Amino acid sequence: MEDVGITILSEQHCHLGEGCTFDPVTGTAWWFDILDRTLFQADLQTGAIASHALPVMASALAVIDDRRQLIAAEDGLYVRDIIQGRLTLHTPLEAGNAATRSNDGRVHPCGALWIGTMGRQAEQDAGAIYHFHRGELKRLYAAIAIPNAICFAPDGATAYFADSREGILHRVAVDPVNAMPIGSPEALVDHRGRPGSLDGAVVDAEGLIWNARWGSGCVDVYTPQGERVRTLRVPARQPSCPVFVGKDFDRLLVTSAWEGMDEEERAADPHHGRTFILDVGAVGRPEPRVLLG
Repeated sequence: MEDVGITILSEQHCHLGEGCTFDPVTGTAWWFDILDRTLFQADLQTGAIASHALPVMASALAVIDDRRQLIAAEDGLYVRDIIQGRLTLHTPLEAGNAATRSNDGRVHPCGALWIGTMGRQAEQDAGAIYHFHRGELKRLYAAIAIPNAICFAPDGATAYFADSREGILHRVAVDPVNAMPIGSPEALVDHRGRPGSLDGAVVDAEGLIWNARWGSGCVDVYTPQGERVRTLRVPARQPSCPVFVGKDFDRLLVTSAWEGMDEEERAADPHHGRTFILDVGAVGRPEPRVLLG
């Protein structure tokens, strides 16, 4: 376990902190508390934190342009006006299934969004992973319990994803032009039998995969061949999602959660649910903007 410099970005104890992203144009980091229906934003230069109450549970955010964001929520993909905060439904997402909600997602270099859904109680096989590109939504994979670790290689030719309950990080070749899979997924990392579970992930400029390990208070770093090369300590037991931030994308923002922890467990984990920035000595990449069509 490697110790690096850590700053607490937000003292807020998120019930289920998730879905972090970074807009380099404004120097703003964004993340959600899914279960408490809140969107957070942080100005990384000043450290100012703001929160926005949401009418729906939302889990992932992508920048459309300087005025708008696309938010994946429990019943659809919404366009959010950044200044006014107004949400407008763009594309329904399992809107007829009240038992599911959105979960992990990330934008491919071509501007396509991969977004996962899951049962509200993490029911077995209740979720799926979808592909959204230029206004069209397609289901890629079904029968998933907890979709996580969605991320993409720098050249856009490989996608990664996991079902946290299954415990396997998969890779699949994709078309760099539209992020559609080519062939079948194959196992890259078999995490079964190890402490914790695979959660959110992001890929750096060298193609290394940075994966938050829920339940073990750390972030693991894997090569594209599946070799674990680093494990960085996070001061909360349930880290959930990483993203590279800063002018040079050389720091790692990590969200966390206290979901499922009782009062005694939270007392033993005083930083539960807080949001951190780690000095990781690596260089990430800007998150692509999503294309609506």
